[in-house]
Amino acid sequence: MASGTQQGAGSWGQPAEGQRSSPGACYRELSRFPAVSCAALGATAGGQGQGQGQGQAFLLHTECRQPDLPRRRLLLFSRHYSVQRTERGLAISRAALSTDIHNRLLGQDSPSGQRRAVLVRRPPQGHELLEVWDGSGRSHCVDLTALGKHGAVYTEGPFACLAWSHLETQLLYVAERSRPTLPAACPGHVPGAAGPAEDEDEEVGGEYGEQFVYHEGWGEKLSTCSAPVLCILDIKSSSVSVLESVPEHVSPGQALWSPGDTGVVFVGWWHEPFRLGLSACSNRRSGVFHLELAGGHCELLSAPNRASFSPRLSPDGQRLLYLEGAVGGPHRQCLQLRLLTWQTRQTVTVLDVVQEPTGSESSFTGIYTDALPLQCWAADSRRALLCTPQRSRTDLLLVDTETSTITNLTAGSPEGCWELLTIQWDLLVATCSAPHRPPSLVMAELPPLGQELPLHWVPVEDTPPVPGITWKTLIVQQNSAPHSAGPQTFEALLLSPTGGTTPHPLVVCPHGGPHAVFDARWRPSMAALCQLGFAVLLVNYRGSLGFGQASIECLQSRVGEQDVADTQLAVEQALRYEPLDPHRVALLAGSHGAFIALHLLTRQPERYQACALRNPVSNLPALLGTSDIPDWRYASLGLPYSFQRVPHVEDLVVMLQRSPITQAAQVRAPVLLCVGAQDRRVSPTQALELYRVLRACGVPTRLLWYPEGGHALTGVETEADVFGNCARWLLQHLGQLPVEQHSP
Repeated sequence: MASGTQQGAGSWGQPAEGQRSSPGACYRELSRFPAVSCAALGATAGGQGQGQGQGQAFLLHTECRQPDLPRRRLLLFSRHYSVQRTERGLAISRAALSTDIHNRLLGQDSPSGQRRAVLVRRPPQGHELLEVWDGSGRSHCVDLTALGKHGAVYTEGPFACLAWSHLETQLLYVAERSRPTLPAACPGHVPGAAGPAEDEDEEVGGEYGEQFVYHEGWGEKLSTCSAPVLCILDIKSSSVSVLESVPEHVSPGQALWSPGDTGVVFVGWWHEPFRLGLSACSNRRSGVFHLELAGGHCELLSAPNRASFSPRLSPDGQRLLYLEGAVGGPHRQCLQLRLLTWQTRQTVTVLDVVQEPTGSESSFTGIYTDALPLQCWAADSRRALLCTPQRSRTDLLLVDTETSTITNLTAGSPEGCWELLTIQWDLLVATCSAPHRPPSLVMAELPPLGQELPLHWVPVEDTPPVPGITWKTLIVQQNSAPHSAGPQTFEALLLSPTGGTTPHPLVVCPHGGPHAVFDARWRPSMAALCQLGFAVLLVNYRGSLGFGQASIECLQSRVGEQDVADTQLAVEQALRYEPLDPHRVALLAGSHGAFIALHLLTRQPERYQACALRNPVSNLPALLGTSDIPDWRYASLGLPYSFQRVPHVEDLVVMLQRSPITQAAQVRAPVLLCVGAQDRRVSPTQALELYRVLRACGVPTRLLWYPEGGHALTGVETEADVFGNCARWLLQHLGQLPVEQHSP
């Protein structure tokens, strides 16, 4: 596996010395790299994927996403490779040309690797079709929309799944519950004109009574997900059945088949008395259930008052691995890895919550992932693999479930982010990247138990580093500052342009969440800022994931204080020890990171010369009735929360005191606001109110309004526009471009 050297850099187009590309040109160049979203291995005829002998042949199927900026769309395509086990290791070659798959919504290979199920949407009606393909072509095609057994199939998010039965005769998936189609209201109808009063009442109640009933969704990114149901497609008969024995108080998802295909294992999220936002929230009450298909008996396999999710059955069908955490509190926390023995129903904790990691840089810091890989078990049904933040990296860990020991397979590698796509027949497929290196696709053979290191990675698609960018991890040490609590160190990633003799302007980025992390992965927008001449500081203040549960909890009740102080400390340390220009410093952040940035603008007005914010949090009490996560407004300030809770005057006072909008008169730096009109997490009214207040205070302020944008402001056109406007704003107000006059 190639390290982070400059090999292959000659293929990059670089501006001449002293010249900088435009923001648009930089972004187009650096966003062109495909991201591999999933991978699957299939055995070729004669190999069948059984055993571990040499000479076995496999086909590797990958699906990729790539922005198409000129056409303002996301390209979806597949790549295919031939993989051969030889005496010298793995031999890999491209097996076919890339193929467009833009109509594909879901895909999953069968356990044998001989069949593939895909969910596609066919124009012009937009019907959803579930197809089965094998070596002879398409063997089955079922129009799910025409059958009318359910609503739209869930294709992404925490509920979605597409699972083959072990006998490969049935497919399991999740869809929205079907609702009866109601007749449209007749604008010309005059009540009472057709008959007596009692007939009128019957007509109004029957025809119009259900038309405008509110159906509660699951919040940001999941507003159309309200009542999921488990569905089974029988391939031979092309019939669909909806499983009605799921308990009414939970919403099912993440389903798979139990041993022998006699039942279904699924995750159920409690949705009474109402639904709290689920996206990026692993703290919602949920359980792992088993539903027997014959009798309809449903059994809770996990603890009753925990957040349990991401079940994965071992190849021998004897062990069920899943993640578990606390309910309430921080939205993302350190998790347990739990193991259930199927026949005895006994459950043990394989890996527990890590409160404070040991001082060693290679020590295990805990599990913080959203989900286990769909294929995570080794062939021995004893070892499992997962990827999780470990401080400012995301590493690939191997877990021995019998001894509870951990082997970090990627510790010390020059790539700072590893993501496992699949492990099948002990062949690992993964991607790896770094702040200066776009993702590369790699493979490795998993050695026998106890011989895993060193692991030899073989490039499948090797992407060279981007020239002109360096990066390092900074360790920031607290000095017993006010509001200090918990661990006294944290980290930040510094990306810098190479070359030049003058100090670089600095863009400071505290992450959102706040319980998230900036790991050392490839981010095209950050690399583009470096190519425009900026150094970029990604701050993992205390409360970030990957540093232990104590670090997460120490931020509770201290938001707006500790996180702000940590970010400022990281800035001052970077300015003191790195070749940076202290007179050209800007802020770039979103959500809770923008909350931190606004506080910094009010407390350090002389330090920052510009600021660009995405969907900022500015007024905490105003979010109570508008956000999909009202519980966080209480938990973040150390206040108790319950579903029955309504705000007290004292609560509102504390929240308002921590809100940066109350100090808006102290802001001096020009502020750009990028706002998603469909944001369910941080209401766009936050930015609108802030915009008006800043303008009234005489602060140069510009607001960009994205009608279809959500909290993350995703989408090819939206992401490009947000970056271009933010980059140009920073260039103008840090003195590198003339300041343009914008209309209000």
